[in-house]
Amino acid sequence: MADPHAEQPNIRLLLCEDCQAEPDSGEIRTIAIGRDRTVTETWHTDRCPTYTIERILMEAGAERAKEQDARAKESLSAAYRRLQDAAARVPAGDAAAPFVAALLEILQAQTDDSGLFVTLPTWAEILERHFPPTDPA
Repeated sequence: MADPHAEQPNIRLLLCEDCQAEPDSGEIRTIAIGRDRTVTETWHTDRCPTYTIERILMEAGAERAKEQDARAKESLSAAYRRLQDAAARVPAGDAAAPFVAALLEILQAQTDDSGLFVTLPTWAEILERHFPPTDPA
């Protein structure tokens, strides 16, 4: 069968070695995106052993990620409290004070963001607040 995406070089069709399903005969489509942004499309039948293994591995990976995320959130909260305690002992005039204050604010933004990453604009706002640009003389 000719690749239906031949005119689109960023998408390629890969036949499953087990079930040999094609777009018109397969029931399940899996898509993978490579580092070069090439999209690989593979079709499978519902009883395909390759797809069954992929699904089991994907579900196990998702479960591990959930467990790691829960542990990380708990660990981050505890570490953040310890950092706050240590930061409270840094004198206001100390050279490290703005670094400590910026780090605390970035970590606060991370813990407030429900597990999402602190965005670049938030980093920039925090760092500019603690390390404002100096006016040229």
